[in-house]
Amino acid sequence: MFYHEPPRETPIIDQVDVLVLGGGPAGFGAALYAAREGAKTLLVEQEGELGGVATTGLMSHWTGNTKGGVYEELLERSRAIVETDDEFAPLINHPYLATVMANMLAEAGARIRLYTQAVAPIMEGTRVKGVIFESKSGREAVMAKVVIDCTGDGDIAARAGAEFVLGREGDSGMQPMTHMVQLAGVDRSKITYVKQFEGDWVVDGESLQQLARRAIPAPAGHVLIYPTVFPGNVILNMTNCIGVDGTNADDLTRADLACRSQIPTILGFLQKHAPGFEKAYVIKVSSRIGVRETRHFVGLETITEQDIRTARVFDNWAVTRAHFNFDVHNISGAGLDETGEQEHFSQPNGYTIPYGCFVPVAVDGLLLAGRNISGTHKAHSNYRVMPICVNMGQATGIAAAMCAKADIQPRDLDIRQLQQRLAECGVTP
Repeated sequence: MFYHEPPRETPIIDQVDVLVLGGGPAGFGAALYAAREGAKTLLVEQEGELGGVATTGLMSHWTGNTKGGVYEELLERSRAIVETDDEFAPLINHPYLATVMANMLAEAGARIRLYTQAVAPIMEGTRVKGVIFESKSGREAVMAKVVIDCTGDGDIAARAGAEFVLGREGDSGMQPMTHMVQLAGVDRSKITYVKQFEGDWVVDGESLQQLARRAIPAPAGHVLIYPTVFPGNVILNMTNCIGVDGTNADDLTRADLACRSQIPTILGFLQKHAPGFEKAYVIKVSSRIGVRETRHFVGLETITEQDIRTARVFDNWAVTRAHFNFDVHNISGAGLDETGEQEHFSQPNGYTIPYGCFVPVAVDGLLLAGRNISGTHKAHSNYRVMPICVNMGQATGIAAAMCAKADIQPRDLDIRQLQQRLAECGVTP
């Protein structure tokens, strides 16, 4: 059964060179560099602040690393609000990071629209010509020469007809969802941070990880404890919901409620078994459920785990010197999937991502950046982290500005021109 909506006229509120969907790390990098290249740029974000997983997602620190791109500039600009722990990448002060991002975009001349949801592409054949949005202001349209989908799930790319693989090849299995949880009242002088699934903390001669498996009902049951910039605070990456699809609103709701319901048990476990947590209490839960994996779009090229293992340098590189491990959270329960590698990842060198991973194979006027690019399930577990996504945004932002200026499609861009400009910005293999 269907309800047939009456015809309506949707006002076009803007016409831009580059329209960026999503204000997370990838969207920030894309909008920043499109604007710096002189393109009229609009970034649209559904939440009330920029940063995505780095802010509303309550991620404690920047996992993974790159060299030579805008990620390092972002850290430099936020130096006064970021601290470094001996065992961790730079820590994140969530509200201030969102402010730094907004300030940088404003300085570059990019416009920002928050509290606005992208709902449908405007198509001319197989070319995206704009996007329809819904917000408190009603239903509105923005026309664009190039759209960059940085929404994580690639909602507009999917609705534009771009081909994708959902989750793991063969069975569509997807990594679990998580609510990050911030605790206060922790005596951090007594604790040992557990930063990886292979990490552990021996309490009274017994493994804290094994204690957690017995005491915390599945699919939760692992221990991951991270420091924060706030004294007496830690962030937990311990809630877990499996068998859910981040492109389905009912599944998102189920995961959100399931993870929230696990928090009292997790807190009670730590108060009972982990020294330093006796007086701990919850002060914040991530405002959105954390979704690790959904759509992998089919691009002109696809990056694989073998490319990452061999630190492959593609001739048409667009992101360079990216480094992380294969962080595959268990699709069937707590902990690390058997195909994942964290502290045992043996490749010390950075890899590159080719430009073709950002270009959908059959849709024009569109680029992808972030965890939705063209890659295999396992490769995705490596490149999905925030520093790498920021630099994906930088590359696609420059590419989109070039395409808009030359009035060409992203698939027709001369990669040598893009690489020359990236090199001028410090991005080299």
